[in-house]
Amino acid sequence: MSEPHADLQARSPWSRLGGVEAVRLFPPGEPVAAALAVPGSKSVTNRAIILAGLAAGASELAGILKSDDAWWALQALRDLGLEVEVEGETARIGGGGGRWPVGEAELYVGAAGTLGRFLPPALAAAEEGRYLVRASRRMSQRPIAPLVDALRSLGARVEYAGEEGRFPLLVSGGGLEGGPVTIPGSVSSQFTSGVLLAAPYARRPVTVRVAGGMVQPAYVQITIAMMRAFGAAVEADDDLAEIRVTPGGYRGRRLTLEADASSAAYFFALAAASGGEVAVTNIGSATLQPDLGFVHVLERMGAKVELAPNRTVVRGPERLRGGFSVSLRAMSDQTPTLAALAVMADGPVTITDVAHVRHHESDRIAAMAAELGRLGIRADEHPDGLTVWPGRPRPARLDPHDDHRIAMSLALLALAAPGLEIANPGTTSKTFPDYWDFLKRLGFGVETL
Repeated sequence: MSEPHADLQARSPWSRLGGVEAVRLFPPGEPVAAALAVPGSKSVTNRAIILAGLAAGASELAGILKSDDAWWALQALRDLGLEVEVEGETARIGGGGGRWPVGEAELYVGAAGTLGRFLPPALAAAEEGRYLVRASRRMSQRPIAPLVDALRSLGARVEYAGEEGRFPLLVSGGGLEGGPVTIPGSVSSQFTSGVLLAAPYARRPVTVRVAGGMVQPAYVQITIAMMRAFGAAVEADDDLAEIRVTPGGYRGRRLTLEADASSAAYFFALAAASGGEVAVTNIGSATLQPDLGFVHVLERMGAKVELAPNRTVVRGPERLRGGFSVSLRAMSDQTPTLAALAVMADGPVTITDVAHVRHHESDRIAAMAAELGRLGIRADEHPDGLTVWPGRPRPARLDPHDDHRIAMSLALLALAAPGLEIANPGTTSKTFPDYWDFLKRLGFGVETL
């Protein structure tokens, strides 16, 4: 494969297009029109897998997202000695009740930010065991020190097995003592969620205080809701500045997981940009996922939106409106999506408050600016975002920087640049292996190269 950024070790048996160098895209001959159901939520799936592994008794999780991230989460539980069975989109997990049957193991989290921040606390909470936790090349470059520092302050035994502040980690059992802990909230809410997920197995209550404001607090709300669903006692201030967890563990349960709002956003974007209509039939206003809020950005661009508890419809305008600035702090995964849409608007769009996305699967601000530049589009980087100017993109082969969200967002531009090519299309397997098949269902021509 010629694409230089691909980290093939992070691919799983659930990957797609592993041997495909690129896809060439052609738009449908008419506005995009469809009613569809999107796959399960990555964020909910990986939280549920860790909770089921920690719980006492068996759990059945229906509607899991079968992606690379979920594969590595389930494989970690298998490597720890738990019984894991997957049938279709349902996973059955025999929980360990806060203990791991295998006392020494080497575990791999792939490129999954959720798993990389959730698994080490779960390991540290056990009374026994010694585990080496490795990650993909890119995940090993992403920050982990705030999590390690927080765990150590709670009495965990966590060491760096290589470079200070990076994976791999050596986690030794011994349990969490509990007590107060302060976690910086400005880099990733996943650090807070990771500590919370393990907190019910501490010897005494855990009080988590978030310093400096929290990036994407809605994801911590999702964590708390799921902890409660598995039987944990959690209290939180309205602003999540302080969260209190009482010891008591989790109990296995049956749970149907909700669909992924982040994935739905690409299809809402296609409706908006093509002047078409897309109904997503399994996600709506009942969700806590912040990325559903992207439909309100589309409203600013002229789209019409209908929201029901479990259904969302977006109808596109004749031409997308630009000429505004918007904070995507609460839904920063949509930074590449909006950057792509801005190319097709009638004025520039400035995205702010997303400096933290420079530390995701790629530097998403720099990556989008670079790839839009290859299309002949002006994109000005800022420390915390970028401004994208409308234009006529010329077809080119684009590099998604081994980032699933960059790949899926750049694909939207096939609407304006027929023949656009996306290298390393298999990168979408991280969260949406069937993305290219969904585009075919919507009428796109998708040629593998």
